[in-house]
Amino acid sequence: MDAKVVWKSGLAFTGSANSGFTVDLDSDVAVGGSDSGLRPMELVAIGIAGCTAMDVISILQKKRQDVTAFEVKVTAQRAPEHPKRITEVEIEYIVTGRNIDPAAVERAVELSETKYCSAIATMRGCVTFSRKITLHEAQA
Repeated sequence: MDAKVVWKSGLAFTGSANSGFTVDLDSDVAVGGSDSGLRPMELVAIGIAGCTAMDVISILQKKRQDVTAFEVKVTAQRAPEHPKRITEVEIEYIVTGRNIDPAAVERAVELSETKYCSAIATMRGCVTFSRKITLHEAQA
């Protein structure tokens, strides 16, 4: 995997990777940015959420769970001093569907977090992870 950022102006950059997609990066006005893009640490949190979400939904589909909506929220806590690294991450899995088996969701999350998600595996040992699973029955 290769990735790069190209400077636009101020603290604004355009990031890209092998996939060919791009993302705008910037910083808050208070620290010299122009508030025109995602913050790099936001991308880290999105990467965690996306990685585990793809695993979990794939596993739930293989388990023939009738998922009608799925969302993963990541709340990251950062150290107060520089380099202000991420110290804690809570991942909330919100699954909506018909007759969803809670054990199937728990197992899918466990497999993602312990075996498949490379973003979590990369940060394991450096970050404290916690999880929350919320199930909602879909409206008929």
